[in-house]
Amino acid sequence: MSVKELSQEEVVAFLAGRPGTATDLQALSGGAWSSAWAYRVGDEELVVRFGPEVAWYEADRMAMAFAGPDLPVPEVREVGTTPSGRAYAISVRHHGGFLEDTPVEMADVLAPTLTRLLVALYRVPPSPGSPVVWHEAGGSTRSWREFLLAGLVDDPANLVHGWSTALADDRKLAALSAAVTERVSALMDACPERRDLIHADLLHGNVLVSPDARRVEAVLSWKCSVRGDFLFDAAWCSFWAPFHPGIAAADPLSGLLRDPSVQAEPDALVDAAVRHHCYELHIGFTHLGWNVWTGNQAALTETARCLAEVLERGPLPLTGD
Repeated sequence: MSVKELSQEEVVAFLAGRPGTATDLQALSGGAWSSAWAYRVGDEELVVRFGPEVAWYEADRMAMAFAGPDLPVPEVREVGTTPSGRAYAISVRHHGGFLEDTPVEMADVLAPTLTRLLVALYRVPPSPGSPVVWHEAGGSTRSWREFLLAGLVDDPANLVHGWSTALADDRKLAALSAAVTERVSALMDACPERRDLIHADLLHGNVLVSPDARRVEAVLSWKCSVRGDFLFDAAWCSFWAPFHPGIAAADPLSGLLRDPSVQAEPDALVDAAVRHHCYELHIGFTHLGWNVWTGNQAALTETARCLAEVLERGPLPLTGD
């Protein structure tokens, strides 16, 4: 699913109603949900995004509170709804290449950059009393474990739903889904009720890095962010690494595990290999449903292949285990 792109004329008409004179309008490559346009007002570079949910952009605005040198979060200037009912957000523009497009030849430089990002997320003070979905008004009171298990269920109340029938109708996918669900459920007791900050959608156009890969320029799109176990973001990188050689070679998980602040916390790495494996499986399983829902058969096939390999491989042999 993708958001219908606005025409340039429609965006010009929208910006004409904002303060200042918009110039140099340029369409940007959007994500699965938003269309984005860059423009200038005087000497300032801005981005306007259009999408289906105001709450998703409010999450971006709330995430500004987490910003730091290694976790740059763009300043969101305005969030609202257009007269036609489309959500929009205006934010300060950041430049850079997509993290996952970093070539393997730059992995040695990228590795410490990506480690610093994961550590910066880990170092955001935990919020023990926070709901897992921290940015939703009256957020879910489910535990971290309940949140994870809910992701394995095809709930009609969710925006992405209706995928379980397609999985069940395919013999190989049905067997894979059953095996993954069984494994995740068996590993759940090892997953602690932490409330670390998790972005939960790193890669896929949401992290910009400098041309030399020495720094993160922006961390975008916080709508999937939750409070849980910090190893989830590392598992995100690990699961998708086979699709992105630069990420695979950078080995961000090892960098995170070696960080002194992580090693200094007594409980941070208890059962780390099992937790990480559980999250990899969860990420792969939920993206089976996503690819069914979006009708992307090629991505479904590749995700299933990767998920089967992770299931067969089992937990990674982590340093210190």
